[in-house]
Amino acid sequence: MSKKLPAAEEPSRKITIAEIAAEAGVSVPTVSRVINGRSDVSADTRERVQDLLTRHGYQRRASGPRPSSGLIDLVFSDLDSPWAVEIMRGVEEVAHAAGIGTVVSAIHRRSSSARQWLENLQARATDGVIIVTSALNAPQQAELRRLNIPAVIVDPAGVPLLDAPTIGASNWAGGLAATEHLLGLGHRRIGFIAGQPQLLCSRARLDGYRTALEAAGLPVDEHLIYQGDFYHASGFAGGTKLLALAQPPTAIFASSDQMALGAYEAVRRRGMRVPEDVSIIGFDDLPEVRWSSPPLTTIRQPLSQMGMVAARTVLRLVQGEKLESPRMELATELVIRESTAPPRS
Repeated sequence: MSKKLPAAEEPSRKITIAEIAAEAGVSVPTVSRVINGRSDVSADTRERVQDLLTRHGYQRRASGPRPSSGLIDLVFSDLDSPWAVEIMRGVEEVAHAAGIGTVVSAIHRRSSSARQWLENLQARATDGVIIVTSALNAPQQAELRRLNIPAVIVDPAGVPLLDAPTIGASNWAGGLAATEHLLGLGHRRIGFIAGQPQLLCSRARLDGYRTALEAAGLPVDEHLIYQGDFYHASGFAGGTKLLALAQPPTAIFASSDQMALGAYEAVRRRGMRVPEDVSIIGFDDLPEVRWSSPPLTTIRQPLSQMGMVAARTVLRLVQGEKLESPRMELATELVIRESTAPPRS
């Protein structure tokens, strides 16, 4: 038998969601879905709960600071890259210092995974969200916005639909610096292995490459540009194709370290050497590239620092602080090691 609630006329008594749920014979999350206008509730259940809410004069809690759960969410498309690990490292450092737990999720670019993550997000009443993924579609972003959870976007893929601050890196300047380094060594045929074209960072690095060539008075040869996806295999495929050209490049700029290491293998399989025959430069400065053979010249992207800034930013939002700017861009840096050298005369 359901529990009988006190009459709504008692001014000193506030009805709770748990009591509404008990009388309706449903769970607390179901009542919460009705209150928040969610569509995933049957018509009969919605009507029964709504009648009880009205009859007992339930009023939503006044707006104000959210009760803290002591958790922040960090969500990626995938966790199969050292790039993600570096961002995670930065987030965890700040969260640990603040006494906050971190829930890490990967939604694998699948709609069902994203929906499940959103449901879990609501159930655990997280304090804030750090988004490092392009896998949330427009309806899912709208749902996250409706949940009214403070959110920060790291390295946005495009113009975000969420009204959330973004943390990125100076990708265009990094692309420019990488290409200018090769030009300064004397290279004039410079191949480029691009990242995923739908991502802002990919387009910015390509634009930096183009700008450097144009500033040096060199034409942009589209045959020297290969479309990759940031992973090793596409770096190998791109390096193989570029080195097979009738006039191959004397240097290759791969717009991720993983693709640069893939290009290393393409050079090795042709019986050539880095940098004696081909110079290669990457982008990211992942920990392992200093141990590659030879150690990789690259553009350092401050991945761990981006994670730290994102965590500090979301914690400020949780506290209701106003940010100085909705967009933060951290500087990239050229790191010269042993994979680049002047071309053979």
